[in-house]
Amino acid sequence: MWRGFLSLLKKDFKLMLSSKFLLLALGSLILYSCYINFIYVGLDQDIYPVYLYDPLHTQGVVSSEITEVESLEELKKESGDGYAVGIDASSGTPEIIMVSSSIHSTDRYRAAYALSLLSPTNPTTAEVIGVDDKEMKNRREITCEFLFFELAAVGFLGLASMLFKEKQMGIIRVHGVLPVSKSAFILSKLCLFLLSDFVFSALLTIINLGVSEGFAVLHYVLLQAGILSLLMALVGFFCAVLLPDFKQFSLLYLVLAIFITTPVFLAGQTGITLKWIKYHPMYHLFMAMKNAYWGISSANGIYYTICGLTIVLLFLLVRRVLIREMAKEG
Repeated sequence: MWRGFLSLLKKDFKLMLSSKFLLLALGSLILYSCYINFIYVGLDQDIYPVYLYDPLHTQGVVSSEITEVESLEELKKESGDGYAVGIDASSGTPEIIMVSSSIHSTDRYRAAYALSLLSPTNPTTAEVIGVDDKEMKNRREITCEFLFFELAAVGFLGLASMLFKEKQMGIIRVHGVLPVSKSAFILSKLCLFLLSDFVFSALLTIINLGVSEGFAVLHYVLLQAGILSLLMALVGFFCAVLLPDFKQFSLLYLVLAIFITTPVFLAGQTGITLKWIKYHPMYHLFMAMKNAYWGISSANGIYYTICGLTIVLLFLLVRRVLIREMAKEG
């Protein structure tokens, strides 16, 4: 059993090398890290600038964070980008001018923030929790998004592409007549992809969060990465066995990447309210990954039980369709 399993591991590892999967993973790691460190953290994150038109100086002392303009036309121009907030105080009473974000709560926050800057001597106090500055918060969020996409979409594609290559080479047909355990055939691939995903997750986290911050949340991140990696690998395996060619699989991959993961990012990162999103399984996986980057294990026992049972059921389902496919090939 173990001798056969080790032989399968060696064979699958050679296939991973020949398919350039590890090289692609390394390229993704470098690309994501370069974008985060050299582009994303350098972007101007001040997305709620406030402009004031007050020709009669009726507002007295205002915050230094407010930019005063010379005319109403200039105020409307500066406030027309969908982010900035304008205050027209030419009549003595402040009036808000801004382009709506289409999210009512966000528009109210923007307006309240702008008006609060008109009375800096009596600021509203609030308890500040957490130790992350703006840059670290952005690093955690963007790293989480990249890792989730890599494991959900690219991980789904990676194992399946290797299986299609085995089909073309006739390896599936050969294993159909050899006394090789079907479970070992599946486990060897899962182990290799799980290990590669662990290494990718650890490097992406440590490189972009820093050594101390990265290691502080690494055990949370690896747990969620392992769950997501196994789920997506098994789903990809199942689809690759059932579908006859890579073209049909690529269409399914497109549906997964765009129509399934997009609502998850919208609900999880933009605050857009989607009432049905709580029934979306990928949403719970994404939120668990997101919480992991803040060192929070918010997922309860029900979440881990469902994930564990799903992995077992998918494994049994994949094993069944693989046996049927091998019998057909043989």
